[in-house]
Amino acid sequence: MPKPLSEQVVVVVGASSGIGRVTALRFAARGARVVCAARNAQALDAVVAEIGDRAVAVPTDIADETAVRALVRAAEERFGRIDTWVTAAGVGVVGRVEDVPAAEFDRVMRVNFLGHVHAVQAVLPALRRAGGGAIIGIASIEGVRSVPWQAPYAASKFALRALYDSLRVELAQSGDPIKVTTIMPAAIDTPFFEHSRTHLGELPRPLPPVYAPELVADAVVTAAEHPRREVPVGGSTAAFFLGQRLFPAMTDALLSVRGLAAYVSRKSGPDNGVDNLDRTVEGPGRVSGSYPGRVIGRSPFTVLASRIPRPGELLTAAVARLNRR
Repeated sequence: MPKPLSEQVVVVVGASSGIGRVTALRFAARGARVVCAARNAQALDAVVAEIGDRAVAVPTDIADETAVRALVRAAEERFGRIDTWVTAAGVGVVGRVEDVPAAEFDRVMRVNFLGHVHAVQAVLPALRRAGGGAIIGIASIEGVRSVPWQAPYAASKFALRALYDSLRVELAQSGDPIKVTTIMPAAIDTPFFEHSRTHLGELPRPLPPVYAPELVADAVVTAAEHPRREVPVGGSTAAFFLGQRLFPAMTDALLSVRGLAAYVSRKSGPDNGVDNLDRTVEGPGRVSGSYPGRVIGRSPFTVLASRIPRPGELLTAAVARLNRR
């Protein structure tokens, strides 16, 4: 069984803003010692100042494999071990497939997918040294169903689900006491959309209904003590799962309606020319974005998905215990 949060050492990659930032704060509020990592050193320092001496900032570019391995060493040197690793870092590019340069597709995959690969490969030996632990990756419901003008981001999230599915089974086969959870948020009100690069001439916006980033953080914190295979965040994720499973062609047709597609992928307001694709956006960082509509702060669906184990999860855990023996 995972340690209580008050006894855990947690690494959060992407802790400078949005989901990663509020996740680091939530872990700290539960008594965990937290290693905060991201590219933006100023924002990391602000998070650590808010938490206190139970946190440390380690500026890290997750796309740099050497830097990620150095992050693992820094965490072990400071706190002695790693119990839970959370990868929340991510970037986005919005535009038609034919308009997005191949180099930008490449960069999104290097951060959103290969960054997770670097993290997994670096932290597994550390988790084994600690006697087990948890790996929690922030994917997206767009890893189930893509939407127009989001191909680079959605492709990276599809790849993440494949990565964590393979890793989960491999660790069960080897009997390692390391749990793998994939978090699947719906649209979340974070600065991610303002920091995305756009080829539409307008800033992207989250697809309503929009949920508070605290809901994702709570799902992550719960998974550190009660691991689950996948945790969808937000009731609207059910529509994505069902639509893609039962009516994929019908979903294509709906998203092909020009007015609906434009509403899904844009918001009024010109591109501000600021993005974090190649370099960080300087500043102290913040948790929430600037979505002008209603932001939902509760999701009973997410609470149930976080708490109730599926029969297959229990069976996989039993197989892993047999393999361990």
